[in-house]
Amino acid sequence: MSEVAEAPQKVREPLLSKQNRKLLSDPMDDNNPITIQVLGICSALAVTTQLKPAFVLSVCVVFVCAFANLTISVLRKGIPPRIRMIVQLVVIASLVILVDQFLRAFAYEISRELSVFIGLIITNCIVMGRLEAFAMANKPWPAFLDGIGNGLGYGAILIIVAALRELFGAGNLLGYPIIPQFMYDWGYMNNGVMVTPAAAMFIIGLIIWWQRSRKPELVDIS
Repeated sequence: MSEVAEAPQKVREPLLSKQNRKLLSDPMDDNNPITIQVLGICSALAVTTQLKPAFVLSVCVVFVCAFANLTISVLRKGIPPRIRMIVQLVVIASLVILVDQFLRAFAYEISRELSVFIGLIITNCIVMGRLEAFAMANKPWPAFLDGIGNGLGYGAILIIVAALRELFGAGNLLGYPIIPQFMYDWGYMNNGVMVTPAAAMFIIGLIIWWQRSRKPELVDIS
């Protein structure tokens, strides 16, 4: 009796395989949306005066980017190429409206402070860029991880810039005094330049310089 050959079983890729982990880690360093891809600079200048609004905006971008990627990846085979950008904008806008209404209901003061910048997530180049470059060509799980990774990479820069600006511009972090009173008694003064958008650009420039001096090969990426 001839033996029937068993069909080879398809091996499932682990949810957090090496390739999937790179989707999370690369945007934090070697492929950061702000310092390497030079995207999303406007909000990095505008909302980083204080750490709290920068953190909230970062969480919002992570949410929108991750779930927009997931949604577009699920729908990618049914989206006509000619209207794909319209569909992408509708998905992003729906998620941004959801985020905006959530903040208005549960964090109204932060919502007022961020003002139009929540709505401007719709036009954030990072979100639209990941939909077009990655979500339209990849499966849902990698697309979801890519969205989280790029949102975290964007948020990390915002939080670093905001922490430095609030600390040296106001002497606080999250509204709590950090610089002790005796330093003011000895003549220390908060740096007023740090609360201006120019300071944010200066800090981002220093981060870019540090990244590319540490890894000279990144100079050829931009």
